[in-house]
Amino acid sequence: MSTLVEIARDLSEELSRLTFGAPVAYVYNPLRYAAESHFQYLERYSTPPKEVLLLGMNPGPWGMAQTGVPFGEVAAVRDWLRIEGEVGTPEVEHPKRPVTGFACARSEISGRRLWGWARSTSATPERFFARFFVGNYCPLLFLDEGGRNLTPDRLPAADRRPLEAACDRALEEMVDALEVELVVGVGAFAANRAAAVLGDRGIRVGRILHPSPASPAANRGWEEQATKQLAALGAALPD
Repeated sequence: MSTLVEIARDLSEELSRLTFGAPVAYVYNPLRYAAESHFQYLERYSTPPKEVLLLGMNPGPWGMAQTGVPFGEVAAVRDWLRIEGEVGTPEVEHPKRPVTGFACARSEISGRRLWGWARSTSATPERFFARFFVGNYCPLLFLDEGGRNLTPDRLPAADRRPLEAACDRALEEMVDALEVELVVGVGAFAANRAAAVLGDRGIRVGRILHPSPASPAANRGWEEQATKQLAALGAALPD
């Protein structure tokens, strides 16, 4: 069985061969230019078995695009996960979305919320990762000409199909490698892809609210809502 490091390397190589048309103008692959910190994360925290895989959609410009870690808000990755590595730059970089790695002064709110919740409920990374793992369905960040983030569901079908084929295979391999019991999509897109890929595998799939500040519901106590939603899925946190 492949390890998550092997799965990530194979996926990165496969995706590097894809091309994307308009509206995509820039593609960032942090599995390549932030490989050092990404593989630190996998090697340190992906030891199976895991009870729950929390599955995000794809990197944000101020999170994983900077640190190589899913939902990778700089302070959380450096100070709580204790990961810090050399980060390069994408092959072609949008001037409004520079990659400065761990020197990035912007804070990704989604990542701050998710890892803040992990810290408040589990105290230490070791306790959190004893049950949970956090991954992304797709490791690529897509930007249009103006630097706006394009989520995978907004890509043209001709570009989306080969992307999803590669990411679907990697998700199946990730679930097998982690010996996961429950896959929880962080937001609708990830939950829907997990259900489509794993529906015939006998692996339970659920969903929690995405912590994005663009969601009015997430701005009203996301941590409490996520905890309740996980408990309803049978993944209650200890008191």
